[in-house]
Amino acid sequence: MKSLYIYLIISLVSFSLLKAESEQPRLSTDANVFGHIIDAETGEHIPFINILVEGTRIGTITDASGHYLLTNLPIGQHRLIVQGMGYETTFMEFVAEADVSIEVDVEVQPTAINLAEVVFTSSPVRSGFRYQPDQAFIGEQLQRRSEASFGEMLNAEPGVNMRSLGSAPSRPVIRGLDGDRILVLQNGERMGDVSETSADHSIALDPLAASRIEVVRGPASLLYGSSALGGVINLITTDIPEDWDPGVSGVLSAQGASVNEMGAGFGRITYGNENRATTARFSYRQSGDINTPEGLITGTAMQNYDGALGMGLTGTNMNGGISASFTGQNFQIPESLDEDELIEIRMQRQSMQGNMHRERDGMFDRAQLRFHASRMFQQEFEMEREADGSWDEDMELEYEKYTLSTSYTLQHKPIGALDRGALGFNLYAHHMEIGGDEAFTPGERRISAAVFTFQEVPLTNRVRLQGGLRLDYQNTATISNELFPNIDVSRHAFNYSNSFGLNYRPVDGFEIGGQFARSHRNPSVEELFADGQHLGAGVYEIGDPDLKDEIGQGVDLFLNIKNKRFQFEIAGYVNHFFNFIIFQPTGDVDEASGYPVFRYEGDEARLFGGEISLGYTPTEKLSLGLGADYVNGKRHGNGDEFLPFIPPFRLMANAEYDFGSFWLGARAQLVSKQDRVAPDEEITDGYTLIGAQAGYRLDFSGRHVIILRGENLLDTAYRDHLSRIEDRNISMPGRNISLAYRWYF
Repeated sequence: MKSLYIYLIISLVSFSLLKAESEQPRLSTDANVFGHIIDAETGEHIPFINILVEGTRIGTITDASGHYLLTNLPIGQHRLIVQGMGYETTFMEFVAEADVSIEVDVEVQPTAINLAEVVFTSSPVRSGFRYQPDQAFIGEQLQRRSEASFGEMLNAEPGVNMRSLGSAPSRPVIRGLDGDRILVLQNGERMGDVSETSADHSIALDPLAASRIEVVRGPASLLYGSSALGGVINLITTDIPEDWDPGVSGVLSAQGASVNEMGAGFGRITYGNENRATTARFSYRQSGDINTPEGLITGTAMQNYDGALGMGLTGTNMNGGISASFTGQNFQIPESLDEDELIEIRMQRQSMQGNMHRERDGMFDRAQLRFHASRMFQQEFEMEREADGSWDEDMELEYEKYTLSTSYTLQHKPIGALDRGALGFNLYAHHMEIGGDEAFTPGERRISAAVFTFQEVPLTNRVRLQGGLRLDYQNTATISNELFPNIDVSRHAFNYSNSFGLNYRPVDGFEIGGQFARSHRNPSVEELFADGQHLGAGVYEIGDPDLKDEIGQGVDLFLNIKNKRFQFEIAGYVNHFFNFIIFQPTGDVDEASGYPVFRYEGDEARLFGGEISLGYTPTEKLSLGLGADYVNGKRHGNGDEFLPFIPPFRLMANAEYDFGSFWLGARAQLVSKQDRVAPDEEITDGYTLIGAQAGYRLDFSGRHVIILRGENLLDTAYRDHLSRIEDRNISMPGRNISLAYRWYF
C-alpha cells in the first residue's frame, strides 16, 4: 500500500510539471541581453541596482562594475524595469531573438534627494548610507529652535545635552562626552575658539548665522580628528554661496525673549548671476540677566555681534569661493549672587574660509579643498562696583590664539569591490598664548598632520560595509608666561584611529546600522599643567603632567523603521576608554580663592547608554513624538565610582497640529533625579518642564514665518546636573515667552 501511495504522488507531480511546461512559451537557450546601467548625470556605471524583465520572474542585479546579464529569455517583445535607491524607476523596451545576444545600456536619472535627510558630515562621498545616528536641521526647523546659544538649541534632542554656565557659554554635550571628545565645526573645519577647553568659554558664532546644523552622535574621529569618539556638530553657514538664484535674495529675522529681556536681529543678502554670487550677513544680540523662579542670576548678561562677507564662483567642472568673518562677544559669568561683583569675558575673532570643488577625468574624478584660518583674542575681567557706582576692572586672564585648519579630499570612482570612496589629508595648527595675573596654565603650540581614507563596499543592493583609517602625527609644546617662566615641555605622538561599519536595508523603510571605532586623544595643556584658580569657571584646577594619551574604543548600533505614518529609531552604544582623563571634584576648597578644587585624573572608564525616538502621524496634519535618552559612566580601574557630569535619564514628548498656514504644538520634558554621581559631586533632583509653540506662515512678497514659543510654562525651579554654576545652588531659567520672525525673499 505504501508503494502505491508513493507511485501516485510521483505520477501527480510529473503530470503537473509536464502540464506547466506545455503552457510556458518556447525558450531559446541563446536569447540573451546584457549591458550596463549608467548614471545619466555623471556617466558612471551603477553597481548593485535591480533589473527585472516585466511580466516574468527573470531578473538580476548589476555587479560591482555596473554590468548585467540576462539569459534564456522568452522570444519576443520585452521591457526592462530598472530600480535602485536614489534613482528614478526606468523602463527600456527590447526584442529578444532566438540565437542572438543583444546589448542594452540603460541610463537612469538620480532622484531629487531631501538634503535634510542626508547628513554630509557623516560621509565625504555623501552616499546617504548611515553607520551611526545623525540628524540635520535646516530652515524652519532651525527657527523653531532659535536660542541664544547652540547648547540651548540642541538641548532637547535625544543624546544631546547642554553644559550650562549662563546662556552665552552653553555648549552641546553628546552622550555624556564634552570638551574635544566632541568637535564643533564651522563648515567642516575647526573654528579656532577655546569653547572645548572650559565651561566658561563660548562657541564663536551666533546661532542666527547657521543655515544648517548637522549632528553626528557616535564615532566620527575618522574624518575630523582622532579624538572625536563622542560625535561632531557641524555648523554650516552660506558665507560662501554654493547654490543661488539669479538676482537678489536673502533673509531678515528678529527675535525676542522675556526671561532675560533678550533682543536679536539678523540679515543676509545675496546677489548672484550665472556664474558668480556675493553675500553678506550681520547679526546683533543683547540680553540682561536671566530670571528664575528664585530671582535673577546675576552676571548672565551678554552682547554679541557677528558678520561676514563672501563670494562664490562656478565654472566648467569647478566651483568654490572665499569669505571673511568677524565675531565679538561680551558676556558675563555668574560668580555669586552679589550684584556688586561680576566676571566678564570679552572675545573677538576674525577668520577667513575658503573651499574649492573640482571635477576631472580619471580615476580620482572629484577633489575638494577647504581651509579655515582665524585669530581669536579673549580677556576675562574681574569687576567690583565702587562706592560711586563705577566699576573697577582687573584683567585676570588673556588668550590669544591663531589657528589654521585645512583639508584636501580626493574621491575615486568605483573600483573592484569598492564603491565611490575618498582619500584625504588634514593639517591643523594653533599657537595659543595665555597671560594675565590668573594665567593658571602655560600657552601651547600644536601641529597635527593626518591622512585618512574612507571606503564603502556594497556587498548587495541591501548590504553595505564601511571601513576607514586615519593616521595622525601630533606635536605639542608649551609656551612660557609670567606664572610658568621656565617651562619648556614638548610631546609628540603618532596616533591612529579606524572604523568599521555595516549598513543593512532588508526592505524599504527598514535600516540597521552599526560601527566600531577607535580614537586617540592627546591631553590638553589644561589637563597637563593647570595649577591655579580659573576665574571664569569658578574652580581651582590641578593638572597632571604625567597623564598618558587617552585611547577610546566604541561600538554603536541603531535600528530605524520609517514609513508614511510611523518613524522609530533606537540606538545603543558602549565607549570604553583607557587613560580616560576625568575632571574630578576633590571635595576640597582653595583657601585663597574660595573655589572648589578639581583635579585632572587618568583612569580606565566606560560609558554606555542609548536613545529612543518615536514619531507618529495619524493624519497629515497631526504629528506625535516621544523620545528618551540614558547615559551611564563609571570608572573601571581605580575603583568603580560613577564619573562626574553624567546627564540623567530624560523622557521627551511632543504633539503638533499643522493647519498649513499655521500650527500649534506642545511638548514636555521629564528629567529624573541624578544620584549616580562621583564622590564629592552633588545629587540633583528630577523635574518636569512644559512648553508650547504656535507659528504662522504667510507667502507674500517672499515667505514670512512668525513663531511664538513658551518654555517652562509652569515656572518650575530646577537644577540642571550639567550646570557648572558653583555648587549648582542657582536655579535654571524660569518661564520664558519668545517671539521670532523671519522673512525669506
